Amino acid sequence: MKYNYEYEIKYQEVDGAKKLRLFNLENYLLEVAGTVADELGFGIAVLHPRGLTWILTRLSVEMYELPTHCQQVRFETWIESNSHMLSTRNFRIYAKPSEFSHQPSDEWILIGQCKSVWAVLDLEKREIVNIFDDPMFADCVDGEVIEMSRVRMTTIPEPTGCETHKVVYSDIDYNGHCNSCRYLQAMTDAYLPDYYGKKVRLDINYSKEAMAGETLQTLYLVTPDGVQYQLKNEAGETSCSAKISIS
Repeated sequence: MKYNYEYEIKYQEVDGAKKLRLFNLENYLLEVAGTVADELGFGIAVLHPRGLTWILTRLSVEMYELPTHCQQVRFETWIESNSHMLSTRNFRIYAKPSEFSHQPSDEWILIGQCKSVWAVLDLEKREIVNIFDDPMFADCVDGEVIEMSRVRMTTIPEPTGCETHKVVYSDIDYNGHCNSCRYLQAMTDAYLPDYYGKKVRLDINYSKEAMAGETLQTLYLVTPDGVQYQLKNEAGETSCSAKISIS
């Protein structure tokens, strides 16, 4: 079963080039995933009373074109699998030509695709748990696979640059830790490659929760095909790693 949700890109979600910011794109993906989970009966409203919640562990997005303000965007999504303590949810992203396009049309154009991997977190123990044998997960898997190669993340011993970010009130979500999109915002605030008019791929791995009051170091390494990021906490542990690839 596939689900479709349409949105209009807002002015506050685009950057100086009038293109949707990557962390705002991620926010849409999270919103859609949460809405589907709610509709299928295993969303936050059901999990939180049980002391559980969904967390994003990995995200891979390929965008052939980034939408602009006032543009209509449609997210098609489905669950590929629920196994090995992980849920894989896929997306196709479509857009209609904007009002500023030279070729206005009512047809939806494929502009990107995404593979995301989720887990269920025990809020008290702060540990991942396996609940996919629960009856509420029966008959929810579509099974269609999106083929996206796994991008290997490495440490950055000699970064091009480094910025710091303190996790503050506006970073914290209802799970009590730094919101997934805030990591990406901190990384792109530290360094943003020029990907406008090109195909861009974003890969993020979430490794360790960041909590309020922590100070994160954003290390980045500029490469010929993009930029690699590593967010480290005060103990030197990697909270999140990412790569933006351009082609």
